[in-house]
Amino acid sequence: MPIKVPAGLPALQTVISNGTPVEELKASTGDTLRIALLNLMPMKESTEADFIRVLASSPLEIELTLMKLDTHTPKHATAHHMQSYYKGFGELRHTTFDGLIITGAPIEKIEFEEVTYWDELREIIDWAQSNVTSTLFICWAAQAALYYKFGIRKHLLPKKMFGVFPHTIHHPSLPLFEGIGATINVPHSRHTELHREDIVNEQRIELLAESDESGVHIMQERGTRNFFVTGHSEYALTTLDDEYKRDVSRGLEIELPLYYYTNENPSLAPVNSWQDDARKFFCNWLQHYAKS
Repeated sequence: MPIKVPAGLPALQTVISNGTPVEELKASTGDTLRIALLNLMPMKESTEADFIRVLASSPLEIELTLMKLDTHTPKHATAHHMQSYYKGFGELRHTTFDGLIITGAPIEKIEFEEVTYWDELREIIDWAQSNVTSTLFICWAAQAALYYKFGIRKHLLPKKMFGVFPHTIHHPSLPLFEGIGATINVPHSRHTELHREDIVNEQRIELLAESDESGVHIMQERGTRNFFVTGHSEYALTTLDDEYKRDVSRGLEIELPLYYYTNENPSLAPVNSWQDDARKFFCNWLQHYAKS
């Protein structure tokens, strides 16, 4: 539960006020795991809170460093927030970390080479190979890394993949899935997908979990501690609800998130079917992969 974050970070108090038992670590010790979060999501503070919540569920001491791109200025975060709590990649390039998490980004429909920070992201992926013990690439970042490293392309879906889906775990005895069982529920919210045949035909990748409905979910680069994750185990209980109601209010065409609301009724509370597994997943990653 002890976690050290940049001094004064508002997201920590958000997590604590929402009832998550978090102990703020004032000073790192020799046993502290150093984790970097490259936060590419537009709503920085909610994403910070999501990852503080799941990382702080571990009994290990965590020091969280918030990383930003040097070649991109976020539109939805204040300059004060980014300057106060984040460090640019250039400032961190000579630092080593036990773990790195690269988040998704709402730019799925843009070709990777057209992303303004594509060159810097590729540099970070290369840098992580020798400076990070274990990396989690999440959602769009998973697609980006798989494309850069292996040439695996993303594909536009006919409609948004939206809901909380059960996934079959192919190797439940792996330390990554300790205490989870044969299936894992995970939220998805995306407009693109990876094709299963592209994954299984790439000998350098092992498919660890997938769903009949939402497709491939967790993959590992063989011989490394790098994982590619298409879903969002870190999501808060109300994230999909907020997203659904936001799009409805804008008059956008959006279907109900599947397997999420009680009785599939958006006026009723969401069903919390994934957060226990999410805490176990991140605890296992920290304990068995980020920790040397």
